[in-house]
Amino acid sequence: MDRIRIVGGQRLHGTIPISGAKNATLPLMIAGLLTDETLILENVPRLADVVQLQRILGNHGVDIMIAGKRAGENGDNGRTIHISAKTIVDTTAPYEMVSRMRASFWVIAPLVARMGEAKVSMPGGCAIGTRPVDLLIMALEKLGADIEIEGGYVIARAPKGLRGGEIAFPKVTVGGTHTALMAAALARGTTVIENAAREPEVVDVADCLNKMGANIAGAGTARIVVEGVSRLHGTRHAVLPDRIETGTYAMAVAMTGGDVLLQNARPELLQVALDVLAKAGTTVTPTNEGIRIARNGAGLEPVDVTTAPFPGFPTDLQAQLMALMTRAKGTSHITETIFENRFMHVQELARLGARIQLDGDTATIEGVARLKGAPVMATDLRASVSLVIAGLAAEGETTVNRVYHLDRGFERLEQKLAACGAAIERISE
Repeated sequence: MDRIRIVGGQRLHGTIPISGAKNATLPLMIAGLLTDETLILENVPRLADVVQLQRILGNHGVDIMIAGKRAGENGDNGRTIHISAKTIVDTTAPYEMVSRMRASFWVIAPLVARMGEAKVSMPGGCAIGTRPVDLLIMALEKLGADIEIEGGYVIARAPKGLRGGEIAFPKVTVGGTHTALMAAALARGTTVIENAAREPEVVDVADCLNKMGANIAGAGTARIVVEGVSRLHGTRHAVLPDRIETGTYAMAVAMTGGDVLLQNARPELLQVALDVLAKAGTTVTPTNEGIRIARNGAGLEPVDVTTAPFPGFPTDLQAQLMALMTRAKGTSHITETIFENRFMHVQELARLGARIQLDGDTATIEGVARLKGAPVMATDLRASVSLVIAGLAAEGETTVNRVYHLDRGFERLEQKLAACGAAIERISE
């Protein structure tokens, strides 16, 4: 199993290209099930989750072609993939596939919308809380689907097609909003989604669906209105840049010091996180090429942060910020409101010398003068990258084990950091 070895203490200087957003790529690929024409997605990142979803879509009969490398192209450019769901041969998504990745459950919406039926295993994915699918099921029921749960599978039926309805989510849910959008696009009549997720990835999916012929208004606000259409067609769409990857590398620069251009990054996608970094003592400069992050080596200031749905501070950057605050001059507080069990990185950061106290959903971080390298274990996707950030600043050598979590969400992480001067390498066994 691969490990990542880091020798801390190097400042970062240079350019890091920001990849396409994983959290938009997955629902965009799934949206390909809604049409019998070809959906072409550009700027698709090379991630383990993308490969897994290709397998799941292939099981439904979807043909996926990845465009070959062109002259002058380098690994920093996202790939272009052609998704063709001309004939759906199977409406079942089996346990052994869905159990590996939570987002794959979302295939239930386009399958039942287009085919009138779907049988999808209950999902798996990161071990950060239950993340139930009850809100996704509720959304489909509001659009007229009959739902049964049998033997660990959710069976949805709408033999005469879905019909528009009112969906009021009791809490903000990105997966629920994606599901509702895809299902409503082909439903007869008007669907109103209240308390919709406002994340940029939701907007990106709505934009793509509209290019395919859907009629969606209000994406990016808490109220989305969808006028159903009878069919969707193919289109070409570029995935937006990954705001979580942007924030992660920004925190790595803040942790180590240095000066890095995050190429293609868009500040409006993570303004709250950038404001927090500025408050901590980092210089954040939007440019025509992306976002420039610099820190001259002066001490980090402590901050207090509570995670919240967009436009608040992202839960997916909480672990990275915690790693950063281990070196702040004073006491920081981070409150996690989105997922339970999302503090599993605390024990591993403690192995590097961090001082963190947990009280319910709040972590209190006492900044320390130095971290010391040690072997650590990745527990989930975002936690694992927090250990890399800490290792970049720790004295001596840090080894991060179980890096398959990292490969699910970060494209070529060690190469991007090494190109900016980090002493980091992957060790394959």
